[in-house]
Amino acid sequence: MSSRTAAPPRRPIGSATRGTTNPNRLRRMDRWIAAAHGAELRRSADPVAVDLGYGAAPWTAVELLGRLRTVRPDAAVVGVEIDPARVAAAQPYVRDGLAFAHGGFEVPLAAGRRPALIRAANVLRQYGEDEVAAVWARLCGRLAPGGLLVEGTCDEIGRRHVWVALGPEGPRTVTFAARLGSLGTPSDLAERLPKALIHRNVPGEPVHAFLRDFDRAWAAAAPYAALGARQRWIRTVTDLRSDWPVVDGPQRWRQGEVTVAWGALAPRG
Repeated sequence: MSSRTAAPPRRPIGSATRGTTNPNRLRRMDRWIAAAHGAELRRSADPVAVDLGYGAAPWTAVELLGRLRTVRPDAAVVGVEIDPARVAAAQPYVRDGLAFAHGGFEVPLAAGRRPALIRAANVLRQYGEDEVAAVWARLCGRLAPGGLLVEGTCDEIGRRHVWVALGPEGPRTVTFAARLGSLGTPSDLAERLPKALIHRNVPGEPVHAFLRDFDRAWAAAAPYAALGARQRWIRTVTDLRSDWPVVDGPQRWRQGEVTVAWGALAPRG
């Protein structure tokens, strides 16, 4: 028998979140992923997605699998949690295409396997703004070619949500999504900005200017409210794109979404 002592297991990278979650909380993000990333997922040689930091209950991982399988029937999801008790609690939900693993930002998959998608929702809120870039770089470095990282924040029942989409090269877009019937003004979404942007919602920063212009366009579209909140939103975004690089179209706007190029909202400096 060898006298060499086995190396202790490496500690997962990151910190545990509060773990709060609710069924269907991430439906807006999931539907956007299926629509915007569906073509890449269909082309993927290994259509595995990671639900990073899924929380105390595995609802979001279960739901993600169902939504991804609408575009890729053999898609698989691995829920990754830094709290081993949460991983143990999720084991009764394991089934074909759905597994759970103990880990953090290192994204522990089988050797040589790279995810086509990493979703990290409500994970970075507890971190400092100066930590975000390093986490993004680490997660993007784990992606397969053509892979996508989606990182953002939503409220407790998924009515308001803002997320950043990143590829291996870095951030690409920012998406704002809302249940329009509960929205007072577009700037209500400011409280759900991802960590990279939430402290930049101050005069002189692009995201502040964007939300200001969004509110102005919303006010100008008030006559369309008689036709419903959806028609008012569509008119608002139609006007907004004359000054901002909106990268999606009416099909997504009807869902209460708008996606803008990252470079237009990126923090100064």
